[in-house]
Amino acid sequence: MQPNTQSFIPVRPATPAALPQAEQLRQQIGQEISLEGMVYRVRQMRGFAFVLLRAGNQVFQCIYQPEEAAFPLSLLEEEASVRCRVLVRQDPRSRAGFELVLRQCQRLGGPAEPLPVNISGKELNLSPETMLDLRPLTARRLEQQAIFRIQAALCQGIRQFLQQQGFVEIHSPKLTAAGAEGGANLFSLEYFGQTAYLAQSPQFYKQAMVGVFQRVYEIGPVFRAERHNTSRHLNEYTSVDLELGFLRHYSQLMELETALLQSTFSTLRQTCPEELSLLQVRLPEISQIPALSFAQAKALLAREAGISRPESLDLEPQEEKLLCQIAAQQTGCEFVFVTGYPSAKRPFYAMETPGQSEFTESFDLLFRGLEITTGGQRIHEYQAQVEKMERLGLDPAQFGSYLAAHRYGLPPHGGLGLGLERLTARLLELPNLRQASLFPRDVHRLQP
Repeated sequence: MQPNTQSFIPVRPATPAALPQAEQLRQQIGQEISLEGMVYRVRQMRGFAFVLLRAGNQVFQCIYQPEEAAFPLSLLEEEASVRCRVLVRQDPRSRAGFELVLRQCQRLGGPAEPLPVNISGKELNLSPETMLDLRPLTARRLEQQAIFRIQAALCQGIRQFLQQQGFVEIHSPKLTAAGAEGGANLFSLEYFGQTAYLAQSPQFYKQAMVGVFQRVYEIGPVFRAERHNTSRHLNEYTSVDLELGFLRHYSQLMELETALLQSTFSTLRQTCPEELSLLQVRLPEISQIPALSFAQAKALLAREAGISRPESLDLEPQEEKLLCQIAAQQTGCEFVFVTGYPSAKRPFYAMETPGQSEFTESFDLLFRGLEITTGGQRIHEYQAQVEKMERLGLDPAQFGSYLAAHRYGLPPHGGLGLGLERLTARLLELPNLRQASLFPRDVHRLQP
């Protein structure tokens, strides 16, 4: 018996219409078009009203005239979603060269209760905490949208550059059996009768994949169970990680990141001119990023700023800020690389400097007073990695899957991790890292 194939109906989904742009609308003067969006603001005048519709990153001013509209103005409640028919009518008085006259409108949905804040107002005058509590609403403001459109464009630019350089994007697990840095700052959870951890880094996996693809990268969440309560830290953030095989010297990674930032900012200029203008972003010009060793940085801070902390094995927040200020004054660049960090402040996989085991082949990148990147060369030989683990009091048996890649051969390699929220916050000069995270997670916040 032959099956009745007539009962199967092919699905032909409607293709979403492209979001309208002002340039396209100028070409449609004299025509009636469909316009979908959210009602951003209604300004009632004598005998007519201005209706602002938010469609993507555009706000279109429409005119409601009772004699031309086939629907009541009460349909257009703020934050209602609507599908309208509008006439694109020439208007030489308008900067755009046209006006949009509402003819018909279908209300698709709307708020179930009055809005707690007027998001279309000039100022919200909300505390930072309330802004985050109401994030599903406050993120609709054009200034807030712009932050995350710029952040999305940063990811787009990073991906484009790395793929052009032959990197393969990977997606590593976020549930792991061990931490990537051997520390205690891990979130643990029960996993079918055993303990698992939220990944604090894709480090183990990207090193293993260097043996497969030679060049890999990942943009994804990482988790740190640290009780920081500062403007510089999050407990969940987005990390841009890459790993480069057949590394000759870790300075190659610094050169790679310099080129990556140059390319990414160029992409940003092309894709987000309106957002950059709205937020008055100072995009840095990068020709070459200055670099100095950790010891040189400490000496410079002592000489130029009177800060002497020789016992400190890291840079304090105040030192990072001052170092960036000094570098900008002396070189004109708002970025600065600091190299050769002490071994005591670097993880067990960091390669030590030949002949100077107290230092590592590593670096940080500082930008406008904040460390945004940590990177360096890794130990790639099995026996050398085991010996360093044992020297640090770690049990190699607990890192069996990580060491398997070394056991079966890895090329010389290194990589870096760039904090996406940190880059965004410093680029936009936001005072708190949480403003660069859509739904931040810190020691106090698990909602929304």
